[in-house]
Amino acid sequence: MPFLSLRLKGALRLMPLLVCLMMPSVSFSHAVVTESSLAKEAIKAHHPTKVVLLFNANVELALSRVFLVSAGDIFHPAEISRGQRAGELLIHLPSLEPGDYAIKYKVFAADGHLTENNIRFHVAP
Repeated sequence: MPFLSLRLKGALRLMPLLVCLMMPSVSFSHAVVTESSLAKEAIKAHHPTKVVLLFNANVELALSRVFLVSAGDIFHPAEISRGQRAGELLIHLPSLEPGDYAIKYKVFAADGHLTENNIRFHVAP
């Protein structure tokens, strides 16, 4: 009987390793902005017509939403498209009056993780 007990203990010790080996490999990371056309110039002399955001992962365009936020926290949906580089998102903006604005984004990485944040900027008169 002691032999069976040792075998059972050994098998139980290996169980976590076996479970890990049987699970599929998945990357658990969020899409993070690594480059922004607004990051270099938070104050614009004239309004930007396009904002470029580069993420460290591919973004699911159909599941992502971007808004232009104007004074009074008014949200305006922004048109988005893919850029030329992997993970690049182009945000097309309407004509902007002088004032404070933010780009609010909620994007899904290709692995399904949600990332949301905002980038504030000012349009000078």
